[in-house]
Amino acid sequence: MRPFAYQRAQDVAGAVKAGGTFLAGGTTLLDLMKLDVMRPSLVVDINDLSREFAAIESGPQGLRLGALVPMSEAARHPAILRDYPVISQSLVLAASAQLRNMATLGGNVLQRTRCSYFRDPSWSRCNKRDPGSGCAALDGINRKHAVLGTSPNCIATYPGDFAQALIALDAVVEIAGPQGARRLAFAKLHVAPGDDPSIETTLSPGEMITAFVVPPLSFARRSLFLKIRDRQSYEFALASAAVALDLEGDRVREARIALGGVATRPWRSREAESDLKGKVLNEANARGAAQTAFSSAVTHGGNDFKPELGRRTLVRALLQARAMEAV
Repeated sequence: MRPFAYQRAQDVAGAVKAGGTFLAGGTTLLDLMKLDVMRPSLVVDINDLSREFAAIESGPQGLRLGALVPMSEAARHPAILRDYPVISQSLVLAASAQLRNMATLGGNVLQRTRCSYFRDPSWSRCNKRDPGSGCAALDGINRKHAVLGTSPNCIATYPGDFAQALIALDAVVEIAGPQGARRLAFAKLHVAPGDDPSIETTLSPGEMITAFVVPPLSFARRSLFLKIRDRQSYEFALASAAVALDLEGDRVREARIALGGVATRPWRSREAESDLKGKVLNEANARGAAQTAFSSAVTHGGNDFKPELGRRTLVRALLQARAMEAV
């Protein structure tokens, strides 16, 4: 780990003015600093801001989650368990109990890829770590890499689970920064890899996430998160699906579908949602929607299995959500 300056922020104004790299739970940042992947000159500890941004509020206006809420606290919150099960499930299936106690919601959505070529500086070709150097994963070991939202410059997979639940439920993110506060649709927070894959979000320098707001969605109670991985715990998704269904009998009035483990950023499939709208939710129609969801998939050898795994994961999630009790 390289030398760095440390500063503890007492308020939002001080945090954003400092202009360093923010530290909350540190479960991703410290790992990457030890690996010499991230080299911040200044680390700004924002944990003292928890008095302002570590609350969970649920009511008729929806759900508001402070960015400094620990993952474990949100996962077991009664209102979230009852009204937004997809959020609780996405959190409880992530990492380990110890990490969930430390990691914050804001840090979780900003975690960086687990691509081995990105996390090991001995590999010189990584456009995400060193823009313009190339992408070793394109012709390397890419079993866990993305098939949706890729580019010729990067196929690294976005690793998080919670983000899929947020994007499926039309969440909004609240942001503080040097220019003041702003709100942004969560779907616009992350960006696909373009010419410079090191740019992963639309946050400006000095900006920090302060909260997430999930609007009241009457059918969010019929929602779930399904995660397929190599082992049952402490593993990232090979494919996942966050779904929410509004059904009239067996017919779909509205569907929300987000996919994880298969894309370069949190991925909502509005095309698959449209494909289901107005149809009876049976296995055939679920398969049709899944086919639509992966119609633009691009594989690179080692991950050739992922579109089919992703389709099967989505079908299973939709049918399991259909079987949930209506509230």
